This record gives sequence, structure tokens and C-alpha cells, in this order.
Amino acid sequence: SPQPLKIVEFNAIKHLIDNGFILVGVGGGGIPVIEDEHGQLQGVFAVIDKDRASALLASELKADLLLISTAVEKVALNFNTPNQKNLDRMTLAEAKQYYQEGHFLSGSMGPKIEAIIAFLEANPNGQGLITDPPHIVDALNGKTGTWITYN
Repeated sequence: SPQPLKIVEFNAIKHLIDNGFILVGVGGGGIPVIEDEHGQLQGVFAVIDKDRASALLASELKADLLLISTAVEKVALNFNTPNQKNLDRMTLAEAKQYYQEGHFLSGSMGPKIEAIIAFLEANPNGQGLITDPPHIVDALNGKTGTWITYN
């Protein structure tokens, strides 16, 4: 997946949010386009990673929280092994370390951790949260999920 560089509709999204609308954006990563020599947008055959696009949008909005919903309640080290360890919290440094150690596979948790890392590097006062849909409310109340913070 190519790295998303810009949210083309950012100004419209920000305007709607500033006027009280709740939006769901960059679903499926968005529609990949490039700008041609005349400044016109042209569709291209590519898949934009939804986690990275979400991190870019959250960073540009200077959001307090980037919540990534996935198939598991918590991020885990040694996932799906007898010594699996679910994580309640991680710092940015720990997330980078665990990522480098290979705990987060590229086809599953890896892009989500990459997205949270990018978001926190751009927004040190922000927080990342990863959990599954049934636990979002409890996670937002601090009862579950994996919280990732700058420090």
C-alpha cells in the first residue's frame, strides 16, 4: 500500500466537524488519486491503507485520540501463542521496540501500530487506543483496550 500523503477533502471534513457533524472518514483508506500536470486529480490503481490514512487525518485535525477498531480487544505480544501477553498500555518507545522485535505482523496489527506511532510522533499530546467494536465504550472509559501514549 502506498503511504497516504494528503487528505484531499481535509478542508471539507474540518468544516463539517467544526460545525458539529460527526463523520466517519477514510473508510477503506479512501480513493487513491494523483495530481496531473494541469492540477487535476486522476484516479490510480492502488489501495490506501485505512490505518495510515486515519492516522494522517487525525494528525491533520490535531485530534486528542486516534481510536483504531480491530478484531481483538487488546494488542498482544506473542500473539496466539501459549505465552501471549495482552497489553493494557504502551508508550511510544515501547510500541516502536515491540514493532522492531517483530511482535506485530504486517498483515494484521503491524499497520495499526505504525499508524499510532505516526500519529503520536505528530501529536505528542494525543493518545492511541486499539480495541474491538464490542469493547469501544468500555475502552473509552479506560476499562479495556490498549492505550498508547507518547510517554
